[in-house]
Amino acid sequence: MTFEHCVRCTICVENCPIFKINPSFPGPKQSGPDAQRFRLDGEGSVDEWVRLCCQCKRCEVSCPYGVSVADIILNAQLKYSSEHFSPFAAHLFANTNYLGMFASFFAPITNRLTRLSPVKNILSLLGLSNHLPLPQYRFLSMSRTRRNKGKGIKKVVFFTGCYLNYNDPDTGRGIRDLLVSLGCRVVIPQQMCCGLPSLGNGDREMAQRFAKKNAAVLVDYINKGYSVVYACTSCGLTLVHDYPEILKIPEGKRIAENTYNVHEYILGLIEEGYAQIRFGEVNKRIAYHIPCHLRALGIGYPAARLFEKIPSLKVHILDDNCCGLSGSYGFKKKNQSSCVKLGEIASNAILETGAEALVSDCGACRMQLGHFSSLPALDPSQIILESLQNAAVQAQTNKRSLL
Repeated sequence: MTFEHCVRCTICVENCPIFKINPSFPGPKQSGPDAQRFRLDGEGSVDEWVRLCCQCKRCEVSCPYGVSVADIILNAQLKYSSEHFSPFAAHLFANTNYLGMFASFFAPITNRLTRLSPVKNILSLLGLSNHLPLPQYRFLSMSRTRRNKGKGIKKVVFFTGCYLNYNDPDTGRGIRDLLVSLGCRVVIPQQMCCGLPSLGNGDREMAQRFAKKNAAVLVDYINKGYSVVYACTSCGLTLVHDYPEILKIPEGKRIAENTYNVHEYILGLIEEGYAQIRFGEVNKRIAYHIPCHLRALGIGYPAARLFEKIPSLKVHILDDNCCGLSGSYGFKKKNQSSCVKLGEIASNAILETGAEALVSDCGACRMQLGHFSSLPALDPSQIILESLQNAAVQAQTNKRSLL
């Protein structure tokens, strides 16, 4: 719904993490629906503070009237960026796709350089935050390894996203193999960045270029009977929401109708009886941090439903806090204070549970909260794979005892 439907109840403000810790940000109501009433076509954009919004979309999730608060702010951010100078950090992170390609190709050099103090100082001068180490890159990315696997009836296109592709490909390959083990034929086509980093850094045109290239590939597979699955919740939200609503991609609606969270898809396989899964014991206590964009997707917490099926697993679900990193937002020096404060709040909540590991669907959340909590940071698929492996070991043990 548009800004006219806002009744100024301020529930969005109560749910805004940035408003709570940064007095320079007037909050989602003021920077969204309230300010929109005064934004006229043809008028220059003057509200620089609109850039302080991290696009967590908690305002939108909490709005009782369904006002698209975050979308209003995002469009204002894009307008402001198009009319004003964008710093180096914004241009760098808008090009996450090419940054990942380059950095992973020279991974050993990249990873060593970004750990050197002189390089950190230069990056700081260019506007990058230094509170969190830059993510490590891997030469053997998802795009450089086997992209087709499995011969099952169910056909799946795996949209990996940049983080799983360039920074954490082992987890991505684990998800691919998990789907194959459940009887899926998995294809990982050539793909670009989903476009969210470009949107978040004010470059709508670049986001649209990425989206159009991805849409052409994905729709071709959808027409052949494939479903699209994603593991990164931010990539997923971009595919199902931003493609049709923000970027106005013609194929956006069709992509949204055929795109699923990987754990949502696995639950579907179980519920329709296609996959018969035996879960083994996982004797762990985990804190499951819910990414903001998983909440925004409106599909519940599919991984948590799978966790319920795992014997001996103790799960603490934490959905009250934003991790504060918000992708490239937290890697900018100007947002460092907000990022650190929110990271400390979220990690303290995790530590209070007494968990021995934290779990989150979002790579950025895992980076941030793993750093602040010093706990192992896992993807939900890693817990599920551990359970299946334990079940297989137990079955083999039982078989031997019968001989």
